Amino acid sequence: MVDLNKFEQDIGLKFQNRDLLKQAFIHRSYLNEHREIKLGHNERLEFLGDAVLELVVTDFLYQKYPDKPEGELTAYRAALVNAVTLSGQAGDLGMNDYLLLSKGEAKDKGRARQIILANVFEAVVGAIYLDQGYIGAKKFIEQTVLVEDEKNVSAGLAQDSKSFFQRKAQEVFSVTPSYKILSELGPDHNKKFVVGLYLGEEQVAEGEGHSKQEAEQEAAKNGLEAKNWQGSY
Repeated sequence: MVDLNKFEQDIGLKFQNRDLLKQAFIHRSYLNEHREIKLGHNERLEFLGDAVLELVVTDFLYQKYPDKPEGELTAYRAALVNAVTLSGQAGDLGMNDYLLLSKGEAKDKGRARQIILANVFEAVVGAIYLDQGYIGAKKFIEQTVLVEDEKNVSAGLAQDSKSFFQRKAQEVFSVTPSYKILSELGPDHNKKFVVGLYLGEEQVAEGEGHSKQEAEQEAAKNGLEAKNWQGSY
C-alpha cells in the first residue's frame, strides 16, 4: 500500500481512520489482482462524496448568486463538479501518485484515467466526510473546488457539453433534459454504459462511455449536433 503521509500534509488533514483514506484510492480493478487486500474498493466512498460535494457546492452557489435562476445555478454546479474539473483538481493534488489500479488500468492515460481521477476525488471527499465530518469536508471542497469558482465555472462551462445542452434546452424549450441508462455492457472493472438524452419524451441522442458521467457528456455532445446548437458552444 502507498504511504499517504505526504498527501495528508498537502491537504492539511490528519485522518483518525487512515483506512478510509487508503480505501479512497483503491480502484475495483486493483482488488481483482490483489485478493489479499482487506479493504474494499472506493465506489461506496465515491457515492457518498458525490452527494457531499453536490450539497456543499449547491449551498455555496445559492448563497453567492441570490439573483440567479435555478437553471443557471444548475449549470454552474455542473461546471464545478464535472469530470474535467474534478480530475484537474485531483491532478493538482497529486492523487494520481496514490492510485491503486490493475496493470491494465494503469496503462490507460486517456479519458478513462480522467474519469478515474474524478471518481477518486469524490471518494476522498467521502472519506473526509466520514472521518472529519461535514465541516472538514466543506473546508476541503472550499480550498479546492470553490477557491477560484468564477474561473472554474467559466472553464467548466466552456468544456462541459452537458451544462451547455441544459442551458440551451431551458432557453429554447423551457425543458430540463434528462438522461436514462439504456444498457450496461462488460465486467464491473471495465463496464461500458449507453445513455439516452431526452427532452420530455423525445430521445434526442445517445452516448456511451466507461462511466455514467462520460456517457452523459457524449450524449449531450451528440445532442448539440442533433439540435444544431454547437455553433454557439
